[in-house]
Amino acid sequence: MQTIRNLKDAYAAGVKVAFGTDVGPVNDLKEFGLMQEAGMKPMDIIFAVTHNGADLIGVLDEIGAIAPGHFADIVAVPNDPLKDIHQMEHVQFVMKGGLVYKAAGKPVMPEA
Repeated sequence: MQTIRNLKDAYAAGVKVAFGTDVGPVNDLKEFGLMQEAGMKPMDIIFAVTHNGADLIGVLDEIGAIAPGHFADIVAVPNDPLKDIHQMEHVQFVMKGGLVYKAAGKPVMPEA
């Protein structure tokens, strides 16, 4: 696939990769494995989704890290994504703005 070859070449050349798509959440989760297929290391993939995305749009002081003064969405997966990036396809928990939106893999209706 040409896209994977292009990403592989860019990554090997040291291009900062940022993750972003408007395709939809189901396809987004598959991107983790495709990025690994292109030769990216799991931690670099996670960094592309968080830090590099924030850097690309110029808001590193607001998002892209779990740190005081930053907005952060927190997700949990069943096992270590650094050992198996495909774990990111199996999100069990999502917290956004302090509200839980998914727990034990099931949607949760946050309190208003």
